[in-house]
Amino acid sequence: MSGFTVGLAILGGLVLAFLVAWNAWTTRRNTPRQAEMAVAAAVAGEPLQERSEPVFDDVPLAPPPPERKPGLDALIDVLARIVVDFPVSGEAALAALPPTRRAGSKPFAIEGRNDASQEWETPRPGQRYLEFQAGVQLANRSGALNEIEYSEFVMKTQAFADAINGAAEFPEMRDEVARARELDQFASTHDAQLGFTLRARNAAWSPGYVQQNAARLGFVAGAIPGRLVLPAGAAGGPPVLGLAFSTQAALSEDPSHSAIREVTLSLDVPHVPRSEQPFVRMRDAAIALAAAMDGLITDDDGRVIPVEALDVIGSDLEQLYDTLDARDLSAGSPQARRLFS
Repeated sequence: MSGFTVGLAILGGLVLAFLVAWNAWTTRRNTPRQAEMAVAAAVAGEPLQERSEPVFDDVPLAPPPPERKPGLDALIDVLARIVVDFPVSGEAALAALPPTRRAGSKPFAIEGRNDASQEWETPRPGQRYLEFQAGVQLANRSGALNEIEYSEFVMKTQAFADAINGAAEFPEMRDEVARARELDQFASTHDAQLGFTLRARNAAWSPGYVQQNAARLGFVAGAIPGRLVLPAGAAGGPPVLGLAFSTQAALSEDPSHSAIREVTLSLDVPHVPRSEQPFVRMRDAAIALAAAMDGLITDDDGRVIPVEALDVIGSDLEQLYDTLDARDLSAGSPQARRLFS
């Protein structure tokens, strides 16, 4: 065999080796990063099945407990008093409630003053009520209460009052609609919903990989597939942060091969108490996840957000918190959570 032929053979072998290596590197690069599965399988006492997502037995994945619904408040509700001559049973009050709890796009509710506790509450069986009040919310993220919605509120309240032999007293519509517009103007200029997008630099992520890294920071599964939440410090409070990725990827028959290239970290500022330090925790979570998963922190348009810019956002939020406090709509309060919803 001539030297030329040997040289060609060696060159062909090198090219083949390069192609094999390149193909292996490309396959590895395009395969979604997987969660660490061996520990979970050992804890579960089951053989590890290929192409399966792990179950984290040492990570709490139950959704947070349901929140207690806040009551009516003159600060953000139109209130109509309903006077009765005799106590009304909870059963009678419940039977008289309208079938829907909205007037247009605004929440509508009826409360009774409990004969035993003297507290205002949603009517309950086995209780007696000395008087009632109906309320409709002045504003929410759908806008201000308008004349049509106010008229629907009056009709529903009057029908309830007639059913329990009560007399309803309504405030002047013009005054309440004007109050609604003013509150809506304040809310629209002091609302804040923040979001950071974490994008994969190179290899994509599997749902289990995202879940595992988020769980290390305290996130637990939400009510919707592909949604994780950072629970509040107090039981029953709203989640501090949300973390979302593709629902389709989460529901895939083979989630280990579902490629996720971005996740969204979110904070609904008016819903979370200032004492929870939500933005600090959001910033720290974004930095930690980006480092652990080889990702970039970006805005909705894909522009990278430098860490220094995060501190500027935090400073601006402190001014917003002060403004909400001065209006008796402190972030995380029942009133703020209802208004900014």
